[in-house]
Amino acid sequence: MAQFELTALFLFVLFLLLGSGVWVGLALMGVAMIGIELFTSRPAGDAMITTIWASSTSWSLIALPLFIWMGEILFRTRLSEDMFKGLAPWMARLPGGLLHTNIVGCTLFAAVSGSSAATLTTVGKMSIPELQKRNYPEHMVIGTLAGAATLGLMIPPSLTLIVYGVSINESISKLFLAGILPGLVLAGLFMLYVVAWSLVSGDRHARQENTYTLKQKLAASHFLLPVILLVLFVLGSMYSGIATATEAAAFGVIGALILATLQGSMSRTIFMDSLLGAVKTSSMIALILMGAAFLALSMGYTGLPRALAGWIATLELSRMELLLALLAFYIVIGCFLDGISAVVLTIAIVEPLIRQAGIDIIWFGIFIVVVVEMAQITPPVGFNLFVLQGMTRHPITYVARTAIPMFLIMLLMVLILIAVPELATWLPQHMK
Repeated sequence: MAQFELTALFLFVLFLLLGSGVWVGLALMGVAMIGIELFTSRPAGDAMITTIWASSTSWSLIALPLFIWMGEILFRTRLSEDMFKGLAPWMARLPGGLLHTNIVGCTLFAAVSGSSAATLTTVGKMSIPELQKRNYPEHMVIGTLAGAATLGLMIPPSLTLIVYGVSINESISKLFLAGILPGLVLAGLFMLYVVAWSLVSGDRHARQENTYTLKQKLAASHFLLPVILLVLFVLGSMYSGIATATEAAAFGVIGALILATLQGSMSRTIFMDSLLGAVKTSSMIALILMGAAFLALSMGYTGLPRALAGWIATLELSRMELLLALLAFYIVIGCFLDGISAVVLTIAIVEPLIRQAGIDIIWFGIFIVVVVEMAQITPPVGFNLFVLQGMTRHPITYVARTAIPMFLIMLLMVLILIAVPELATWLPQHMK
């Protein structure tokens, strides 16, 4: 069968299964099963069992449920209330006022949760009522939160980077390092947008906020100490060489449990809810990874990735043209799949292309995460949009419109990454 026809068959079966409501992981396994049965002589059951076992017993993958559990614990504590109390005095007098608490709060919580959904829910729970009470424009409250929450996918410990690292067999610690500077730059671009909007629109909220003395600001900062200490504890143990990424995740869970206990917000119910939430999320991601590993094996037998890579090579695309083509590809696929699914589904095809083009694997991990972040706020499957719809009761079309400026800022971030690749590669090269 011609490679074009084979590709069309795989895509048809995949979208048929996804469209019928089959879970993503099972849909991937179904496509792989068809590929193995129709185009190879190897027993499909034996291949599936062997591949699933190998993909689910990776030592690096253990970090995933641990970081998810850490985020679940913190999500159920009083951390969100304390973060607002600590951030508000510092943000109040900036142009745009307390809108900046959305962005800085998401940046801080992203460094302990690794999840866009957990970041959005936790920070939104603290900021939306407070900002609405102060009559901040609704479209700015929702838009900045939708965009800034995606930082949970980039700033370490990022679940998407863990999945990418496991899928492509790259160092998780190096990927975490690579995500720090781009994550901070993206947060800075979001804050610049708020400042520019405030100056252009003549917004007066910053002038209406209370004036805090330096002593009051420092006094309020003690509310931020728990999350800052936890970030330093987790990332510091990893980059000082004391712990691997997996061991640092275990330290993070211990730190989160201690923090919740000291806050007085840990109970048997919260402990069990956090554990159950982590099990559900981890199981979902693990099933997707298993299906993707089996699909990669099936596609390898058919020779499809090599054929597609060879076909694209005949087009003689420059590095920039290839990256722009991949940018458009991931934006489109992100409209229909969540970020982790998009990464694991495509990496078997994309990896040969980027290696052949001489693109740095670490850098590409950050590139793909920024584009996956964009998918979180693009309909029809933009997960952050649905979460915000549930929190604010606005129509999904309204929520999507508020996120358009943030989408454009992320697009600018992709271009900055392409123009200045050192943003993602400098730290991994100089901190070993």
